[in-house]
Amino acid sequence: MCCYCEYLGRVWHSPFIRLYLLGFWIAPAFLHPQCLDFKPPFKPQEDLQFCSMYRNFGCCDSLKDQELMAKFYKVMDNFDYYGYANCASYVQELLCQECSPYAAHLFDAEDPSTPTRTLPGLCPDYCSQYWSKCRSTISLLSDQPQLAQAELDQVQFCQNLQLDDPDYCYPHILSNEQLTQNLGRVVANPEGCLQLCLEEVANGLRNPLAMVHANDGTHRFFIAEQVGLVWTYLPDRSKLEKPFLNITEAVLTSPWEGDERGFLGLTFHPEYKYNRKLYVYYSVEVGFDERIRISEFRVSSGDMNVVDHSSERIILEVDEPASNHNGGMVMFADDGYLYIFTGDGGMAGDPFGKYGNAQNKSALLGKVLRIDVDDNDRGPLYKIPHDNPFVHDREARPEVYAYGVRNMWRCSVDRGDPLTKKGKGRIFCGDVGQNKFEEIDIIEKGRNYGWRAKEGFSCYDKKLCANRTLDDVLPIFAYPHKMGKSVTGGYVYRGCEYPNLNGMYIFGDFMSGRMMSLQENKNTDQWDYHEICMGMGLTCAFPGLINNYYQYIISFAEDEAGELYFMSTGVPSATSPTGVVYKLVDPSRRAPPRQCHYDALPVRVKTKLIKFQPKETLTGIEIPTKRPQLAEPLRPDRPHLPEPAVTESNKDWLQELMDILKEQASANVPTTPPQTTTTKPPRHSRRKHRRKKGKHRSESGSGPAAVPQNGAVRLAGDEQGRDDRGRVEIFIDGEWGTVCDDLWNTNNAAVVCRQLGFRFTLKASKHSEFGEGKSIRILLDDVQCEGTEESLLDCRHAGTGIHNCAHYEDAGVICGNSQG
Repeated sequence: MCCYCEYLGRVWHSPFIRLYLLGFWIAPAFLHPQCLDFKPPFKPQEDLQFCSMYRNFGCCDSLKDQELMAKFYKVMDNFDYYGYANCASYVQELLCQECSPYAAHLFDAEDPSTPTRTLPGLCPDYCSQYWSKCRSTISLLSDQPQLAQAELDQVQFCQNLQLDDPDYCYPHILSNEQLTQNLGRVVANPEGCLQLCLEEVANGLRNPLAMVHANDGTHRFFIAEQVGLVWTYLPDRSKLEKPFLNITEAVLTSPWEGDERGFLGLTFHPEYKYNRKLYVYYSVEVGFDERIRISEFRVSSGDMNVVDHSSERIILEVDEPASNHNGGMVMFADDGYLYIFTGDGGMAGDPFGKYGNAQNKSALLGKVLRIDVDDNDRGPLYKIPHDNPFVHDREARPEVYAYGVRNMWRCSVDRGDPLTKKGKGRIFCGDVGQNKFEEIDIIEKGRNYGWRAKEGFSCYDKKLCANRTLDDVLPIFAYPHKMGKSVTGGYVYRGCEYPNLNGMYIFGDFMSGRMMSLQENKNTDQWDYHEICMGMGLTCAFPGLINNYYQYIISFAEDEAGELYFMSTGVPSATSPTGVVYKLVDPSRRAPPRQCHYDALPVRVKTKLIKFQPKETLTGIEIPTKRPQLAEPLRPDRPHLPEPAVTESNKDWLQELMDILKEQASANVPTTPPQTTTTKPPRHSRRKHRRKKGKHRSESGSGPAAVPQNGAVRLAGDEQGRDDRGRVEIFIDGEWGTVCDDLWNTNNAAVVCRQLGFRFTLKASKHSEFGEGKSIRILLDDVQCEGTEESLLDCRHAGTGIHNCAHYEDAGVICGNSQG
């Protein structure tokens, strides 16, 4: 017995099986490790003794390993020494394929609704050898009638064990380096975009902009809507019919898309279990003045799922000179103090006073505030922490902890590495930019974050920027408006379920719908950028997972166990029930079974429970959400990189968006309302509730004199003259023109290919791969399709002839009638 283990151990420790489980790379599209429980494989916590070939990565923990060993001995007890010597290795290998990272494929168990094989799929040569030497073990290993009937017929037996996909048959799968060399790591698509999947957690919400937990052991989560409602959800994702908090009558907001006012923030006191206190941040109207208000509430003593609305105490109010840039984040950091993140007051360029609110330490706008709300039942509602940086500065408000921020939208506290605690306590924020850059900052005491002197690494107010006393801290990352125009800050993943994601700061952009990540490079102390997109092909083909989301990414969240979520909506209006909460899932690797188990404390429910009904589905064979790649990440060590060509404007994202909507309305272009309740508008991988214009057809072949219809497309520029690829040229209002590749992706290309009569879209080519169409105008920019439209004119775009690009960004496609 041991000799077989040693032999197999040598085979499985060959280079292509040594699994380094962290890192990112390009993997084949058909890579899809899956276990028999319909989940990704994992690294066992304890070494496997029997199926030691899968000790590094697979589908068995030590309990399953012991179970398979017991089954092995039960089978082999039926044989003498000769039979044992001949068949032990075969029986062990067949049993241990339940531990293979590709067990679901070997046993035809990818679909939970179909019966699972009792023997794994075998390659023909191996099957013949097994049958000729050890067919007497078949009835002991399998109770399937068709295998028993074929026990005396080698051809029939091996045909029964053939797989539809021969790449997965055993044992050739072991030498298939395409499948094994990157096993267990986050999968990247051919363009280097990390592919993750999603679980739908909640739906039907009106601009869900905060999801928090009470850290009380119940593992409930509370989701806030912009209108001023907060709902309670239990760990099984059922929702309580009665709201946790309802201050809709007090909250100032409106149904128009992009209104940044409303209920903006929610947090629970660190000692909530004992004092039942929580804090909210919302917009109010007092007389003719608009204000932001931070209030304290207590939970009812008679119902743990309802706030005592009469307990509200106003902690702080700040006048808002404009309706935008309201900030909205309120949270407790590791020091136990309450942090409040205010916007600069609104309008463009922080025009208030000599240097703006953000640089004025005597103003509360454009700041990170830090106050002490402990033991406030008597005396002042809050105290100033003794170590606040400006307590002794007569020209500064003592609440100020950091300054020079424009409109920080969503901040978070790093829980730190689960083992080393490295990074614990760091505060990450996304700060929404003006007209060029969005940035991610780490907040430190007393620091100046540069606004309005700087935007990202770039000077905004050049005179103020040249001031030697500015002493500002640079962002850890900034990206230009070609990638997105309104950052949504996220979290550093520190959960248990997906070890590959540990240490990744995951965030998004409201305007473009782009999902992004940063990971600290231990060698350079810089932050490496990776784009995140939804899994293509079979990547997300697991029960309960989806690969698409609504475009307007409003906020991120983590639950009590540290798992990561985000909220987005299809129509960014406070009254539109299109908001969905998603959980991020790594389909390449999970934690071992039972490692992440927790026992939630019971919740006493006094109202009706509404069972969660998911509405979203896994869509298509390929659902990319790839955005134009940032060629050179902007980092503190390279603050003077050439800036992309951007039309100078003092408009923020909301003003730009309203202008775009007006242009589209005048051009009769269908729109899906953009903007959010806070500070971010996007467009992304999913859009519903669209209306379509009249149908368009591609250019017909009725002769050279035929006049193409609006929306007709043609391909040009392929050197070999092939008709399945080329630069995309579109006919609009009597002229041919090109399409810019700013937001060009596979969904857009699919519309073109289908219009031209091709079944498949093989590539969405960019950067004028098929040459520059300099002889004609650029007619479309910022095209965003769902993939089902009749023509590009039915997709979202900036408007005919409106663009901010050049011909070196002309888009193209490669189409085909087969996927090869």
